[in-house]
Amino acid sequence: MTDRPTPASHPAQVGMGVTHARYVPYAHAHYAGNLVDGAYGLGLFGDVATELCIRTDGDEGLFASYSDVQFLAPVRAGDCLEVTATLVRVGSRSREMDFQVRVMARGNPERGASAADVLDPPVVATTARGTVVVPPSA
Repeated sequence: MTDRPTPASHPAQVGMGVTHARYVPYAHAHYAGNLVDGAYGLGLFGDVATELCIRTDGDEGLFASYSDVQFLAPVRAGDCLEVTATLVRVGSRSREMDFQVRVMARGNPERGASAADVLDPPVVATTARGTVVVPPSA
């Protein structure tokens, strides 16, 4: 029998969340207008889901599915993003989460090559709901 590490001290509870902040480098722009593909945000959702599972279950978990994804506004190179995962349902092995990408700041080339503005309010660029599975508890 192998010993499994003790899960995190915060058992999975509806309402728990994780937020990451990220600058979008120009190397990630694939389209005219410095647009970034939608898959960029989905990758960030995987990152916040992983941290949330580590915090609640002591395991990275495995992304199983999305039940909804909405691309609401563009994400561009040079954007400063906040990406959140919020736990909305806890099953015996599944964790359902709501995700959101918000653009917090964006470049403003009209004011200068390196000018940028803080967006107030932030722009919600992408939302999703997804399910992650974790191993059975010991």
